[in-house]
Amino acid sequence: MKRRTERKIIVLTRETRIDGLRKRFNSVDQVSYFIEHRGGKVADYLAEDRVYKESIARLESALQPWGRVQLLDRIYLPNYVFGPEDVVVAIGQDGLVANTLKYLTGGQPLLGVNPDPGRWDGVLLPFKVEEVGEVVGEVLAGRYASRAVTMARATLNDGQEILAVNDFFIGQRTHTSARYFIECGGVREQHSSSGVIVSTGLGSTGWLKSLVHGAAAIASLTGHGVRTPQPITLPWDAESLYFTVREPFPSRQTQCELVFGEVTRAQPLKIRSLMAESGVLFSDGIESDFLEFNSGSEAVITIAPVKGVLVVR
Repeated sequence: MKRRTERKIIVLTRETRIDGLRKRFNSVDQVSYFIEHRGGKVADYLAEDRVYKESIARLESALQPWGRVQLLDRIYLPNYVFGPEDVVVAIGQDGLVANTLKYLTGGQPLLGVNPDPGRWDGVLLPFKVEEVGEVVGEVLAGRYASRAVTMARATLNDGQEILAVNDFFIGQRTHTSARYFIECGGVREQHSSSGVIVSTGLGSTGWLKSLVHGAAAIASLTGHGVRTPQPITLPWDAESLYFTVREPFPSRQTQCELVFGEVTRAQPLKIRSLMAESGVLFSDGIESDFLEFNSGSEAVITIAPVKGVLVVR
């Protein structure tokens, strides 16, 4: 088959639920027992797996005429080097799109494809498999609609950096208290808490929303606030981030006034770890892709200098 271009089209995939279980257990019977014992249905797992893999095959076939297609599992993202002319397609759930976007620091366009519209709503998956060939053709020709996505950047004092599309978590890998100094807007405190979340505009309807509503419900039930707060919904390209401290504990040494605030380029968030071990900083819920954040580590969190590019209708 003659290709219309020689540009590379990278298709990001992820393992299904049953793929993960197959790695853990030795037989189909053991997988079935595990799923059924926990109240699940093996048939649902199998149907999800079948539809997803059929969608990948149809997507690959649709893209073959347009360029050199390469399938890439998301576990290889941290070490994969994207070329400046690559077109990237993520087929999976919204989390795969967010996880992919932070590695496209060259502004490569990213298409989100919904492999199973009957199962996934797909806020970041605007395209169906059968539409992608035509859309990729438009992308290759430079005629496509897109939305810019602001990302957050955390820089450590040893030079390491990590980006976030939805949010950062800074705290303990375990359920023990995280201890650190936090500084923003000229205010500095020592904290003992369950960690700090920093959210982007894209992530403002996720973890940040749940934290705000949980805090409001507690305040209301104890007579200190309203039950339903005003939502914090930022545009995807907002030039600001918001941080929230989870469960801050006041004591003789620790304070809990600086627990929520806005982060901008002119007003970064600074955190210095006081944790002897198990301190981590990770993004977008991917705990396996983290930076160690133990005593002596200092993080400066602000808006990333580059934005992600999501192809839209």
